[in-house]
Amino acid sequence: MASYSELMEQAQKLMAQAEQARKDELSAVIADIKAKMKQFGITAADLGSSTGGKKVGKSKSNAAAKYRGPNGELWAGGPGRKPEWVRSVLASGKSLDDYLI
Repeated sequence: MASYSELMEQAQKLMAQAEQARKDELSAVIADIKAKMKQFGITAADLGSSTGGKKVGKSKSNAAAKYRGPNGELWAGGPGRKPEWVRSVLASGKSLDDYLI
C-alpha cells in the first residue's frame, strides 16, 4: 500500500496533468470559436460582449506584476490565494523564480 506522501505526490502530478489538459482543450476550443466567428463575420459585440473581446480582470491590487505565467498570466505575488497557474507550477516541482518578470 502506498504511503500518504506518495499518494499526495501522485495527486499533485495528476492535478498538474489535468490543468495542462484543460489548457490544451481550452486553446483548441478558442481557436475553433475564432475560426467560426471569422467564417460567419461574427464580432464580440454580436455576442453581447461589453468589453469588445478584452478580458476584464477582477484584480483588487494595483501592485506591479512580478511573475508572468506560461500563458502570459500576470501575478504580483501578494498575500492571498495563489492563481491556478501558480499552484500548477509549484505542484509540478518548478520554481516561481523561472517566471519572474
